[in-house]
Amino acid sequence: MRPSRRQPDELRAVTLERAVVKYAEGSCFVKFGDTHVLVTATLEDRLPPWLKGQARGWITAEYGMLPRATLERTRREATGGRQSGRTLEIQRLIGRSLRAVVELEAMGERQVTVDCDVIQADGGTRTASITGAFVALGLALEKLVEAGTLKTAPVKDLVAAVSVGIVDGTPLLDLCYEEDSRADVDMNVVMTSTNKFVEVQATAEHEVFGDEQLQNMIQLARQGVRLLIEQQKTLLPSFKRSD
Repeated sequence: MRPSRRQPDELRAVTLERAVVKYAEGSCFVKFGDTHVLVTATLEDRLPPWLKGQARGWITAEYGMLPRATLERTRREATGGRQSGRTLEIQRLIGRSLRAVVELEAMGERQVTVDCDVIQADGGTRTASITGAFVALGLALEKLVEAGTLKTAPVKDLVAAVSVGIVDGTPLLDLCYEEDSRADVDMNVVMTSTNKFVEVQATAEHEVFGDEQLQNMIQLARQGVRLLIEQQKTLLPSFKRSD
């Protein structure tokens, strides 16, 4: 029995709340069970120097955990003078996931910065961040349409992410921290609403895995992402796609 008494193919209770921050062009408060992440998207009419003159936009992400997001206080990375390798990896993953579904050339020479702040962590913070980040990004791009700056939001597809893994020989969907910490295999899957993969991160933590186990995990991830994207569509009705 899972700690949350869920079935192996069952997501945690997921909620996505849009427009929760007054000053941000886009925002989303996402909850995957006891993992809670506040995501904001900021529009800026400027680009990094290396992108100037290329007639396209850019989307980047920053990620961080509040000190008491975890059971014991975690020192703020700013006090140490640099970000950890894990933080850098996650924020690059979030940025790649969002850029994969946006026509950057149609954005114009502007940047969207997505900030993902983990308020409470119980596993799956990166997948929750990506899922909420797409909503925040979508709202920010809608602001450009409302202002008449863009004719349509330059979004090619919807994107969401979920964790899967093998615990005690059983493939499980959307692992909480207790499950993740003792998983034989840990995998994060980023997918679009048209069933295309953006990224698959799979690691044999304690046991190697074969083709059949891999396919079982991918099928679970596909099922979970489909449910997450259905929730995204309710918050971003103009981004619905015929799947």
